[in-house]
Amino acid sequence: MFSYVRDPAEITRRSFEIIAAEADLADLPADVASIAARIVHACGMPDVIAELDYSPRAGERGRTALLAGAPILCDVRMVASGLATGRLPAGNEVHVAIDQPGAAELAKSTRQTRTAAGLELLAEKFGGAIVVIGIAPTALYRLLELIAEGASGPALVLGFPVGFVGAAESKQALAGNAFDLPFLTVHGRRGGSAMASAALNALLIGTAAA
Repeated sequence: MFSYVRDPAEITRRSFEIIAAEADLADLPADVASIAARIVHACGMPDVIAELDYSPRAGERGRTALLAGAPILCDVRMVASGLATGRLPAGNEVHVAIDQPGAAELAKSTRQTRTAAGLELLAEKFGGAIVVIGIAPTALYRLLELIAEGASGPALVLGFPVGFVGAAESKQALAGNAFDLPFLTVHGRRGGSAMASAALNALLIGTAAA
């Protein structure tokens, strides 16, 4: 009934061909350009590149950390479910903040979200980790607060909280952090688990070529 491309490899090939033509990737550092392309692929919006922000050598730092066995700390299951875990280069552990034992109780007693409480419970794993925030601005804010309180800094923060309350502001806080914290984010209200997972998967693909 319909004429459409069925072959998955051809769909992928054409998709990245279109991204290369429509997204402004030319001025991005090589270690970030591949991540940016995956983010565009995940959301279908080439103009999101204009909102991309990152610290120097963000992609390089992330790939080095993964190869060294860095754990991956996600805010929600949707982010973790989108990860290409078959590409993990060093048996890297994946932890989901909202699923941490005691997160619900801590959230209730401290009047914060479960994602923020779960990330607090994971604070001992921050050092050298990759933190991937795909939904919750409160988790990103809590991460920054915990580092300010003395928690070790992650190797990289992929900050993609989405929504109308706190998302844009939390990403501004990440980009302007005073802790020399490596990061990659998309400013504004846009974000989400698909973008966050895509960014991490780009790093995983990069480790295979390392």
